[in-house]
Amino acid sequence: MSNIVPYNDIERMGAAIAKSGLFGVKTPEQAIALMLIAQAEGLHPAIAARDYHVIQGRPALKADAMLARFLQNGGKVQWHELSDKVVSATFSHPAGGDARITWSFADAQKIGLTSKENWRNYPRAMLRSRVVSEGVRTVYPNAVVGVYTPEEVSDFTPETKTSIQAPVIDVEPEGTEWPVMIPGNDTPYQSCGFAAEWVDTINDLAERITSSPKYTPAERSDKLKLLAKANAAVFEKLPEDMKPEVKMEFN
Repeated sequence: MSNIVPYNDIERMGAAIAKSGLFGVKTPEQAIALMLIAQAEGLHPAIAARDYHVIQGRPALKADAMLARFLQNGGKVQWHELSDKVVSATFSHPAGGDARITWSFADAQKIGLTSKENWRNYPRAMLRSRVVSEGVRTVYPNAVVGVYTPEEVSDFTPETKTSIQAPVIDVEPEGTEWPVMIPGNDTPYQSCGFAAEWVDTINDLAERITSSPKYTPAERSDKLKLLAKANAAVFEKLPEDMKPEVKMEFN
């Protein structure tokens, strides 16, 4: 049975979620964007309200939802320590091997995170979220591409963004923007800092659509065409040698 929900119904649900004030969603547009993401992943749009928050204008996947996706896709996790001072776990997946990830309160303190209220009041939960995010990204990034946990997004600061994006400025012309658009929504699903990141994100969305067992072949084809149409203008800006790297049709 198809999980495709008509856009008019998504609009009504988005308005209701925004009006409720729950999940960190402040506008119907934010709710609709999250619902379209969920639908593109083969899930019922209402799942977006369960799994996501909108923090500082970014879609943030809850750590529990991130871990659940990882486990549902064949991942495993073994917890070694879970305290207010240290959280440590080993993540493993057939596609990405295994990695032991450890975050300590001292680590967070060194990079200036612990002055925030959540870190003072819930250090174990904040450390656990960091370990989950890093562990899943390390061994199976397919589960979390393009999204962060609410805890990570809350820790973003202008200085952090600048330091992370500084290398990008050297390789992209000034003013270049690479937004990834979701069909039917004017707000970018993700604003990429450089062309290669845009290509990776578009390829990931296309792969989610084509591999989803929820859609018929005709539905997959229609969704890919809508995704291509929404992103055609950005695709045209790509350097010619990068266009063949995009794994979907834009003609």
